[in-house]
Amino acid sequence: MTPNRIILETGTGNDLYGQDYTKAARRALQDALHHSSITLFSSLGIDHNEMLVKVTVGVQQPEQVDCDLIAQDLPRGRAEVRAVKGGLDVEDEASGNRHVIATAAVEAFLPDQSDKFVRS
Repeated sequence: MTPNRIILETGTGNDLYGQDYTKAARRALQDALHHSSITLFSSLGIDHNEMLVKVTVGVQQPEQVDCDLIAQDLPRGRAEVRAVKGGLDVEDEASGNRHVIATAAVEAFLPDQSDKFVRS
């Protein structure tokens, strides 16, 4: 059965001086995670290991993102992380620095529960 998406959260993160895309992406993920609390699993007695968590991170250079490291930042669920073209690089011509800004979307999916409930 197809799992049902139960939450979508977004966040932003940056690395202003290190030019590190993974660091900016991890900060974006943490920002998104701090906006949500999924009590549904414990309320329904569903193991958090059954939750699928898909993370999409947008940065200007997605090939520089360590998706495995980002997956380790998820506190629960089975992680799928991918980096795509997005985010924003801001060049500081005076200092020669590139400020990296990442965006993250976090989706949590609940296993299909339709066989466990009856409409009244």
